[in-house]
Amino acid sequence: MSALTVTDLTVDYRQRGGSRFRAVDALSFALEPGQTLALVGESGSGKSTVVRTLSRFVKPSAGEILLRGVDAADGVERGLPRGRRAKRKAYHKTMQLVFQDPFASLNPMHTVAHHLRRPLLLHGGHRRGPKLEAAVLDLLRSVNLTPAEDVARKHPHELSGGQRQRVAIARALATDPKVLLADEPVSMLDVSIRLEILNLLDRLKQDRDLALLYVTHDLATARHFSSQIMVMYRGEVVERGPSDQVILHPAHPYTRMLAAAAPDPTVSRAALAEARAQRAALRDTRAAEHRESVLDQGCRFRSRCPFAMPVCATRPPDLPAVKGSVPGAGAGGAGHAARCWLLDESAAAAPAADSAD
Repeated sequence: MSALTVTDLTVDYRQRGGSRFRAVDALSFALEPGQTLALVGESGSGKSTVVRTLSRFVKPSAGEILLRGVDAADGVERGLPRGRRAKRKAYHKTMQLVFQDPFASLNPMHTVAHHLRRPLLLHGGHRRGPKLEAAVLDLLRSVNLTPAEDVARKHPHELSGGQRQRVAIARALATDPKVLLADEPVSMLDVSIRLEILNLLDRLKQDRDLALLYVTHDLATARHFSSQIMVMYRGEVVERGPSDQVILHPAHPYTRMLAAAAPDPTVSRAALAEARAQRAALRDTRAAEHRESVLDQGCRFRSRCPFAMPVCATRPPDLPAVKGSVPGAGAGGAGHAARCWLLDESAAAAPAADSAD
């Protein structure tokens, strides 16, 4: 049984004037125990909305969320009857979130021990006493914070950024979750300790058989710390598949732009110049995108795509398996799919458009 199954998840935000902005459009995926799935995309692609919706901070407009086979639709509204409150509590016990900013996620007025006692008391079935204090110290040791007794007495401002994030991870583990949502967990940390935190998450995933959803804009870490990757653009998945296939042989033009923009210390100056040109393409004005409706009939990426064709403006492409190659991209692998008309031979045979739209 999958730890987390999401089917056609859709999230709309109401705007002034009564219109709606679709932040996530019909997202579907399954997350297995012991698996890391990376959700990749630039800012504004909808990654954080997915995490907030799965965490029940945002109510979905449509779709189904199954947590270990149990429907998790209830639990967002306040003032729920006791039965539904218990269901929401069980949901949060099973699914935990590691926030992007470790300092903002910890109350500066309380000690580290206080932050860990609360979930143990609320969800862990513990009572105050020596066993509770021993459980707090065990959590700190599990995330390599030693001596645990000294760390437990400290306040967040007395810790480094990496230590604070380890405390946040320990707090998430206090409920013994089955699914862990990591929303950019290392983006606000010093570069020298990012690898340590990612290795820690990977070890905890294996030791506890966790299902881990890793949200990031860093394709390099997504490849090395996840078995599967989903690439999001403007609320929808444009490419998905095994990590090596998606990163080394991207089929969608957007994924190829992201891969080209990723820094690589081994590339030549000529390759760096080409990468800068690709980054310039990624910095295309947002005004044109906002003028296009989220429910536009055509491909959402066509205004930035160098391979846009007439069919791209008529209807959105499906998410077919990558069977061959596209211009400039390698061959696809098993389970590799991309939402692009370039993968449709009949559409690709049509004459290219003179402009993006």
